Amino acid sequence: MEGNVDMSFEANKELVRRFFETIEQEKYEDLKDFCHPDFVFYPQLDTPYPGVDGLIKSEKKNFDAFPGFKMPIVEMVAEGDLVSACFIFEGKHTGIPFAGVPATGKEARFSLMILLRISEGKIIEQRSFVDVHDIIHQIKA
Repeated sequence: MEGNVDMSFEANKELVRRFFETIEQEKYEDLKDFCHPDFVFYPQLDTPYPGVDGLIKSEKKNFDAFPGFKMPIVEMVAEGDLVSACFIFEGKHTGIPFAGVPATGKEARFSLMILLRISEGKIIEQRSFVDVHDIIHQIKA
């Protein structure tokens, strides 16, 4: 039985890995393949964005500020129905404004922590933790 638990952890981690590769490739419509019908995205503690369309509405504008961005996963941990991933986001602010700051052409590099809940082999919840002030400081400096 323990082997099955390990397999589900590995399957959950692989699901998350493929989900974020799809984001990095900017294939936003394909995200629906990874998400449960009841998916909810929380960019802030009590700010839910229901559905994959909510995630895209909330986050695409941030990604569009850094065209060609990279966000390699540094570490990933799975336990129960949860997967936690730590990323290093790297990009050049050459796209649309970010948090009201017009494109500056400056590089930004910051850590990003994401906690995901898996249900029925799909991502049902995503919570993101990032220091937006750090990003603004880097692109304005």
